[in-house]
Amino acid sequence: MELAYHARVSDARAVPDVADLATARALIATLHDELTKVQRENASLRHQLDVLCQRLFGKKSERVDPRQLQLALEQLANEPGPVTEPIEMDSGDTPVREHQRRRPTGRRPLPAHLPRRRVEIDVTEADTRCACGHTKTRIGESVAEKLEYEPASFVVIETVRAKYACPHCHDGVVEAAAPPQAVEKGLAGEGLLAHVVVSKYVDHLPLHRLAGIFARQGVELARSTLCDWVAEVATALAPIGEQLRREVTAASYLQTDDTPITVLDERGGSYKGRLWTYLEPLGRQVVFDATPTHERDGPETFLAAFQGALQADAYTGYDALYRTGRIVEIGCWAHARRRFVDAFMTDPQAALMVARIQQLYQVEHACADLDPDARRARRRDQSVPRLVQIDAVRQDLARTVLLKSPLGEAVRYLTNQWAALQRFVDDGRLAIDNNRAENQLRVVAVGRKNWLFAGSFEGARRAALLYSLVQSCKLIDLPPFDYLKDVLMRVATHPQRLIAQLTPKGWAASFRRQPAA
Repeated sequence: MELAYHARVSDARAVPDVADLATARALIATLHDELTKVQRENASLRHQLDVLCQRLFGKKSERVDPRQLQLALEQLANEPGPVTEPIEMDSGDTPVREHQRRRPTGRRPLPAHLPRRRVEIDVTEADTRCACGHTKTRIGESVAEKLEYEPASFVVIETVRAKYACPHCHDGVVEAAAPPQAVEKGLAGEGLLAHVVVSKYVDHLPLHRLAGIFARQGVELARSTLCDWVAEVATALAPIGEQLRREVTAASYLQTDDTPITVLDERGGSYKGRLWTYLEPLGRQVVFDATPTHERDGPETFLAAFQGALQADAYTGYDALYRTGRIVEIGCWAHARRRFVDAFMTDPQAALMVARIQQLYQVEHACADLDPDARRARRRDQSVPRLVQIDAVRQDLARTVLLKSPLGEAVRYLTNQWAALQRFVDDGRLAIDNNRAENQLRVVAVGRKNWLFAGSFEGARRAALLYSLVQSCKLIDLPPFDYLKDVLMRVATHPQRLIAQLTPKGWAASFRRQPAA
């Protein structure tokens, strides 16, 4: 108690004794400025904490509850300021449809392509005798299907090559030629190699876990052996990856995004590398690229031959490409909206902008099934007026919000990207955002939680190549296992001039109905 009393006395003595009114006013103004600064810092820290908690514990979706937006708009309406026209509210990225078909109930039929094994159960001979003395006749049957599972099994393929020799001179021994293989003198067959790649890069199984699965089936394979197989598959498929890269960069419209990965350094420790995705939405192909840093050299090298529209976030590494004039910047409305959704946690003024942007997405959903020309006309008719409204809200907020506040940061992003964000209305082929490119990186994010890191930069490059192939398969609904197994059987003898036939899209057109023997 005595220590607390002395502390209060010392604090009281620390306050200056002001005698005149002018000095008191100056002191009050100084303390008020300091209090305002502390309050701003406190609000910024609270906002960062709210965003962090939302990302850690909240829903991953960025959808905003319409009741929450309505409440915020009512609060804004009660405050003095310009009156805006009513806004139609919507809960998320999907507009409410007037007529929705009722979802079917009951058990779904089992796929027709699955093999069936018929098990017949007949009645006893005594049950076939009727009480009248006659024998009952079979009039039908009742069939009940049950889905069963048989674990995958290993098969040893013995390749026998005949040898011939002369019985008289014992000279001139001939032997049948060995069949060509993607991996020379390899222990694994093409089906096993494809299974290992799909398990790691589609099902996100680390190789040590896959080795444990094999061990339970009685086949001991070291993790290092599986690593060597993945490396050999990547080497065999590298020409296909280069062809896929040439086809993607020859397109006129790409979406791109990137994500960090941990890469082990050969000298010890680790560093943050980067995996980039370059999606061709119209051609439904994608290429991943690995770089050791997040510098602009990676995109500049990959896009050296590209000419057209590039849709990305506001990463400054693309600015040099835009200045060349051969690449047109297309903004992403999802990135812009995301900042206002975050700012809405601390400032209800962001609600109006979120609602306005939502109206843009309603137009996009309504014209999703239209051809590019019709979509462009619909955007000119409906999206352009909404962009004018968004610009008016942006200018109003820019005059009132604090620059360093979360809402101020969102407004500044929108202002800096405003020209690029409007270009999608001029071309019906373009999307309103690059969410599809972000979705391609989800496989990396899920896999990263399992395999944790790339063992080397070469390992990261192999991962980029194999992700390119399996994700391109998914874009055209092509089973990655079927594709990889068949291509590994063909690649050793396929002519280099016809390498385009072995990309996922080319293979689907050339060989999908002609499986290799």
